Amino acid sequence: MRWRTVKELRPMVHLLLPLCFHWTAEEMTVSVLVDVTTAALCPGDSTCSEAIYISGLQQTVVGVFKMVVLPLLGQLADEYGRKPLLLLTISTSIFPFTLLAISESKGFVYAFYGLRTISYILSQGSVFCISVSYAADVIDEGKRAAAFSWITGFFSASHVLGNVLARFLPEDYIFKVSVALLIVCPVYMYFFLVETVKPTPKMSQHSSFLNKTFKVVQDRYNSMKYAATIVISSPMLKNISIISFFYELGMSGISTVLLYYLKSAFGYSKNQYSEILMMVGIGSIVSQLLVLPLVNPFVGEKVILCTGLLGSIGYAVLYGLAWASWVPYLSASFGVLYILVTPSTYAIISKASSSTDQGKAQGFIAGVQSIASLLSPLVMSPLTSWFLSSSAPFNCKGFSIICASLCMVIALCCACALKSEALSNNELEDNVENIEAPLLS
Repeated sequence: MRWRTVKELRPMVHLLLPLCFHWTAEEMTVSVLVDVTTAALCPGDSTCSEAIYISGLQQTVVGVFKMVVLPLLGQLADEYGRKPLLLLTISTSIFPFTLLAISESKGFVYAFYGLRTISYILSQGSVFCISVSYAADVIDEGKRAAAFSWITGFFSASHVLGNVLARFLPEDYIFKVSVALLIVCPVYMYFFLVETVKPTPKMSQHSSFLNKTFKVVQDRYNSMKYAATIVISSPMLKNISIISFFYELGMSGISTVLLYYLKSAFGYSKNQYSEILMMVGIGSIVSQLLVLPLVNPFVGEKVILCTGLLGSIGYAVLYGLAWASWVPYLSASFGVLYILVTPSTYAIISKASSSTDQGKAQGFIAGVQSIASLLSPLVMSPLTSWFLSSSAPFNCKGFSIICASLCMVIALCCACALKSEALSNNELEDNVENIEAPLLS
């Protein structure tokens, strides 16, 4: 796989560089947040049910709103441009972390979760969704799988760098450095990122406010219905949405409770969290930046997707059955495999979508994933809290994580039944025209 010119890569560089700053800034706070939240809400305790429940409540609320917001942002990115939507979504993280940079008291922690919930609604998933759509605009179809693996690979690299900073920076400086990096991201994008979409012409200025409002609501409804039709009418997109739902149902449930589970079961602290997250990140960098681009032309996205799902099952089962403090480190090594699920999913969606509907398709399936992230904490939070308590029916502190692995088993079964061939561009364009006339005409 060769790139014709450096100019062909320049748009991706201007996308990936600020995203790396953004993801590094967010990741460096993850291992510290568990200790900060536990210390603020349950002083002196190693297990904090309130922290587990507030984290689960946050994810549930985010999931409710993301079902609508994610497809909407994908549509807006198709119609009004990638750049303004990226600027909006990545800027939302600045405000909640600014609060913790000021104070880590109980009141500020509650305020952080409030603002962070709003930030997650706008940015969680949408940054990836819009970034993938941007990459599809500037990269030829045959090279998109590699480009998407670069995005997720740089995401993993940012996680490693973020955890290195968290491991060695004094805790008092972590949130301050994070805020500084978060501010750099939108500034860089504003000056260097080039727009790839021609904005939709504005509505007539002579219309009344009521008519304008009705027109906006009607257009959004029609656009969302159109996105749903695109996915439902395509067997490939319909199947990948089912796979994405069950995968997200399991993985989001695990991520909600994992660090609190490790703290309660094995007494892990900031340093152990950082080490485990770095292990996942380093393995992910190799698999996404080197292995996937080399292997994909020979085996295809389906094989890579199935391999990633198989790795996610091993990841979950080992965490759930962990019998010693070193076992989670072994489980983290499966990150080299399960991380492949994301870029292969993006590539399959992109192949099965027309060039004008990349944002709509990616956004709709991201909305399906948000339904899963809404449902998982409703079960995982109370189940984890129950099995970590002294009233557990039997001694298996990671029982909830084992249950979550069953969702990945279902996703793997669906992936094995996935048809390898995708529609050609001409067939896609014909199908789009048959579904509905373009909304941007």
